[in-house]
Amino acid sequence: MFIRIVDAITEFTGKLSAWCLVAIGFFITFEIVMRYVFIAPTIWVDEVSRILQIWVVFMAAAYVLKHREMVTIQIILSDPTTLRRRLAETFAIVILYIFAGAAAYYGFELWLKSTLAGHTTDTYLAPPKMITHAPVWVGCVLLMLQAIAELIRVWTGQIPPDDVMESNH
Repeated sequence: MFIRIVDAITEFTGKLSAWCLVAIGFFITFEIVMRYVFIAPTIWVDEVSRILQIWVVFMAAAYVLKHREMVTIQIILSDPTTLRRRLAETFAIVILYIFAGAAAYYGFELWLKSTLAGHTTDTYLAPPKMITHAPVWVGCVLLMLQAIAELIRVWTGQIPPDDVMESNH
């Protein structure tokens, strides 16, 4: 049940991230047309695109982990049923979890501080900094949840044998 819920959230945020990239592409195309065709540049495209890019990076991290698209070493770890593979994956997930936990903790502190103080960015639009600080801790919490789900998969044998090997890059 836990794995299904986390996977559903991860799939949603991953697909939302992909659609945000599409939106960013449209925004930038719009800016190019406005700037070079109509000589009327916008004041919002750059900042909105950057904010969306921050959200995309952090929200897509769990999706990348779920789909096992992170860097892997394929030589000695091809069989997911071996103890060596399980230990290696456990080690990698634990390290990832520690990093994501630290980033979530300090990211939340920074977000809370800027939210309570009402800080804004130093730009013309001046959106609240909480918008740019939130994806750090939100994305890292999602990454931590997905890491737990992947750890469960590793030790319950729910990883397909060729999952890591399916795309020989």
